[in-house]
Amino acid sequence: MSFDAGSPAPSPLPRRLGLTGSIGAGKSTVAALLRARGLTVLDADEQARQVTEEPGVLAQLEAAFPGTVVDGRLDRSALAAQVFGDADRLAQLGAITHPRVRERMAALEAQAVRAGARWVVHDVPLLFEGGLDRTMDAVLVVDAPLEQRLERVMVRSGLGREDVLARDARQLAAAEKRRRATMVLDNSGDLAALERQVEAALQQLGIDTRGAGTD
Repeated sequence: MSFDAGSPAPSPLPRRLGLTGSIGAGKSTVAALLRARGLTVLDADEQARQVTEEPGVLAQLEAAFPGTVVDGRLDRSALAAQVFGDADRLAQLGAITHPRVRERMAALEAQAVRAGARWVVHDVPLLFEGGLDRTMDAVLVVDAPLEQRLERVMVRSGLGREDVLARDARQLAAAEKRRRATMVLDNSGDLAALERQVEAALQQLGIDTRGAGTD
């Protein structure tokens, strides 16, 4: 685990803790550990799923990507087939969904602040790729060796090695994520080892286990 003493000065409340990591690194496990310690964790993927259930968004997606909406529901496999590996199509998809996801995340953050949260975790797979790291007070990057990450994804998803490698290649390189991180959590060991790193990171950032940051 590393700490960058040159991280940005704290922003007005709430302080934002970015959480990201390459595919198969264990970001969701860390998110669960943070929730268990009382922190509010906003899941960008979950908000994206909810956005793509909105009728207006579905209409835009069907217009932009014909055949991806079936019986009023998004066929995610069909959408992936149309946009995967095509930067222009991915950008088109992002232009439809990303503003709405960010609106939802902002609303949830405001709700958390009203409830007394002083730190809010933003769980965003493409945090660096979207430039959102610039809006965070600190960023946790979860990482593990490539072969370990590949194995985890293949086991849980049924995807083949080449498919997982292709998805990994769409993201910022793991080494570059580590370089940009405030702290890196090494998830190559067992859960207990990861929990110890999470505890140490929270302590170093001055975040108590009830989710209220210290000054």
